[in-house]
Amino acid sequence: MSEIAENTKTVEIIGVSFRRAGTAYYFDPGKVAVERDMKVIVETARGVECGTVKLANRFVPESAIVAPLKKIIRIATDEDLSQIEKNREREAEAIPVFAEAVKRHNLDMKLVDIELTFDQSKIFFYFSADGRVDFRELVKELVSIFRMRIELRQIGPRDETKILGGVGVCGRGLCCATFLTEFGSVSVKMAKDQNLSLNPVKISGVCGRLMCCLKYEEETYEELNKNLPNIGDTVKTPDGNGEVMNVMILRQLVKVAVRKKPQDEPSIATYPINNITLITKNAKQNDSK
Repeated sequence: MSEIAENTKTVEIIGVSFRRAGTAYYFDPGKVAVERDMKVIVETARGVECGTVKLANRFVPESAIVAPLKKIIRIATDEDLSQIEKNREREAEAIPVFAEAVKRHNLDMKLVDIELTFDQSKIFFYFSADGRVDFRELVKELVSIFRMRIELRQIGPRDETKILGGVGVCGRGLCCATFLTEFGSVSVKMAKDQNLSLNPVKISGVCGRLMCCLKYEEETYEELNKNLPNIGDTVKTPDGNGEVMNVMILRQLVKVAVRKKPQDEPSIATYPINNITLITKNAKQNDSK
């Protein structure tokens, strides 16, 4: 990490997250020294919350924060941790109540998660659905049942998977549920650049969307692909001209069907990229990029 310039005005902060693999938000520690993974009580836009310290006390440039920062209220006490456990119990009790209310209103929605704020001033219901859901009457009923502020939030497949967690095809815990704090933009082009099968089943994650990990090595593949011809291009090799049959991106090798004379049967050979020269591009392949 680069050092902060001496003449740059800095502010002391701590980073607090409220979900597993969630974004760390900056708070003013005041005169309190905290350590990573400590529980702290803070005031947020949603109400008083208990979060986990992800960034211990440190100084950052003033330009990196949105002032004014809210101060932490305190490091969580044993009583606070006991309150959190009671909140988790209330959340579990709310599941069948919510399900019954949804059934009464005949709404097509699937409950994903429930969050009760630390101070029990507000309860959040996260749900998924195929389309828009008119849940106004449902909210009125839930308010009368729980006697607190109610908020329903419809989430997409990626957010649902992040909350529920699971195991990917790699055999490891899902990236979104373990360390990814934000979803990056992923495209089919990334799979093409990495010479992967475009079968949706093979490049889609548990959520049914393109796998987040396609983005991890994209920059490297873009750099390596700059030197390689496309399949179907005509190239000059030490053995004659030929058509590119395949490319091995990481090894920087090109498989070419070479004809020493136009009437000859092609012979397949593999060449390092430095040993071939592009003659003409395959127009169809080039247009599909």
